[in-house]
Amino acid sequence: MTDHTASAPEPAAAHASAAPQPDWPALLQSGTGPVQAAFRRLVESTTHYLGYSPNIVWGNLQTLPYAKEVLRLVVDLHGIPRDVEAGAAERVARAQYIGSGGRTYHVLLGEQTLLTGIGGPEVMRPQLERLHDTLSWPGLTLGIIPARARLAVYPGDGFGIHDETRVEVEGFRGGETITDHRVELFHRAFELLQQSAVYGDEARALITQALQHT
Repeated sequence: MTDHTASAPEPAAAHASAAPQPDWPALLQSGTGPVQAAFRRLVESTTHYLGYSPNIVWGNLQTLPYAKEVLRLVVDLHGIPRDVEAGAAERVARAQYIGSGGRTYHVLLGEQTLLTGIGGPEVMRPQLERLHDTLSWPGLTLGIIPARARLAVYPGDGFGIHDETRVEVEGFRGGETITDHRVELFHRAFELLQQSAVYGDEARALITQALQHT
């Protein structure tokens, strides 16, 4: 999953422009391991990424316990094979690409991401500490949209833009791969969301505040 939301596994993956539309019923029934492995290959082949996650930590930055809890929720919702260990291992493996091979990532998280109760305090505290550390990672620009920030666009679903030409969107319905004229709409949405985000010390303060209340 993106990622971006907690509601469905991510789509399968050859690189953007040549990739076929995912067969969601088949992907869901294959379990989290194969789906997450396919998405990791997409991440590996992506050079420049823009992402927005309103209420759950972006998949590339998830700790292993957090990823397991998220995928358990997915499995329970969709009734798919319960291979959570395999899926979580593939998901956290994405972190290896941050700062490598000239890849760049610009990710926006909603402040709700810091507050959503995935797995309880014993899971959330290490996850928040991980986010705190990632603010200094090379190749990663991490912004947080404060809950009370004035928005220039409605929040919408989480999404990821891969190399400017492919968008992955997720929700309870499953996922959608977009490679047509609508890609530009998501670029515009990202630019508008970015206007409300804070970075650096301001983002760090929001994470610290969330840690103090977890």
